[in-house]
Amino acid sequence: MDETSEERSTYSAPALEKGLDILELLASSGRPLGTRQIAEQLGRSKNEIFRMVHVLLGRGYLQREANSDELTLSNKLFGLGMQTARARDLVSVAAPIVERFAEEVHQAAHLVVAHRGETVIIAATSGGADMNFSLKLGYRRPLADAHSGLVLMAFQPEPTRKQMIAECFALMRERPDPTALAADLARVHRAGSIIHESRDIVGVTDVVCPIVLADGRAVACVTVAAVTRRSNPPNFSAMLERLQLACSQIARELGAYTPLGAAD
Repeated sequence: MDETSEERSTYSAPALEKGLDILELLASSGRPLGTRQIAEQLGRSKNEIFRMVHVLLGRGYLQREANSDELTLSNKLFGLGMQTARARDLVSVAAPIVERFAEEVHQAAHLVVAHRGETVIIAATSGGADMNFSLKLGYRRPLADAHSGLVLMAFQPEPTRKQMIAECFALMRERPDPTALAADLARVHRAGSIIHESRDIVGVTDVVCPIVLADGRAVACVTVAAVTRRSNPPNFSAMLERLQLACSQIARELGAYTPLGAAD
């Protein structure tokens, strides 16, 4: 028995392990689950799962779906992760620059990172306009189903990109064709950015640019959800030029910053 296995058997904490099993199952399932489903998939009794769920709900790690009463993860774990030094460094450096940019173009802008197969918004600013389209902090979406996700995957070393795609596909019911996705990522890398109509919202155009460090890895990206108004349609090319300057400034100021997950 190796040292790790021996430590596990000597210092096991069954209640903690059950709680972690629940969190990991919900994180990997990509959809809400009921208490009975959780118990069945973990091979536990419904009563012991119920007790653990009650505690996790009380501590804010889980939340119930309003319509079905099924369980999903809350944003509390994400919030804890954002309290780490590396995450704070990224936000503290990038947020003021993104805010200035958003005010210049009068559009909402979002600082986005990749986490376990999803895009996650870690900072957002409205841009000071009287009307905009802004997403809340912690908003998530599978990487392959978001323009920001395509940009983040396009600027990664091949092993990292493969891992990101695998994690993303595990969350999706309808997965894109791998060959077509690879071609899309190659095009995004050549272009260096994306300007494209939103996949969800009519009248909104996504303008996305990566924050690329010296090693060629995108540590994050900035996504503008540009609202088109008849009285003053956006100049997307000019907006992208400003965004590229902002992202380059962020990358320079991050300097020796270590990307999230790089040590994993």
